[in-house]
Amino acid sequence: MKYLLGEKLNIDWKVAIVTIVSTSLLIIDHYYTFTDYKYWDRLILYFAIPLLLILILFRENPKEYGFSFGDWKLGLTYTVLGILVMAPVIYYLGSGNAAMKTYYERFLPGLPWTTFIDLLGWEFFFRGWILFAYTRKFGHDGLWLHAVPFALAHIGKPDIETLSTIFGGFAFGWVAYRTRSFVWPFLIHWFIATFVILVAAGVI
Repeated sequence: MKYLLGEKLNIDWKVAIVTIVSTSLLIIDHYYTFTDYKYWDRLILYFAIPLLLILILFRENPKEYGFSFGDWKLGLTYTVLGILVMAPVIYYLGSGNAAMKTYYERFLPGLPWTTFIDLLGWEFFFRGWILFAYTRKFGHDGLWLHAVPFALAHIGKPDIETLSTIFGGFAFGWVAYRTRSFVWPFLIHWFIATFVILVAAGVI
């Protein structure tokens, strides 16, 4: 009878909320537009809403979700290394790539502030809200688990970029986990996104 009716579920309600809300916000972002600019939408969806839920529903300090500078010395080290490693890779893969050019040259106006606003929400969403909720529950496995929705959110972008994002998501998550801050993967990602657009569009 126990197997027929099922055992009592032992679910972490905060992990459930993070998973349900995060999935819903990604779907909403895909199907709906609320302002004239998508990056403002994402700041609301991916930054403001999770932050408010942490404060009001979870009643926790946002620092527990990476909302701090954390270990800033280690963070600066990772940021510099990330930029130095990724710059030549991006240039090699993106320069002269027709698919990258077609997709990214439309994002030239407003750089670098458009990518700043967009990725501020994006990184807090993945490397703050989701990552720290998952690693608190699942330990190091949370690094891979949080990278799955991150990779799926890239579907529609050039294939060479999307295929790399499960590993890129893990790497960004590892930086956030080690530094206890979403700020440093945000800075690395901000550079990468801006540099990708400039290279793909042929500006650099």
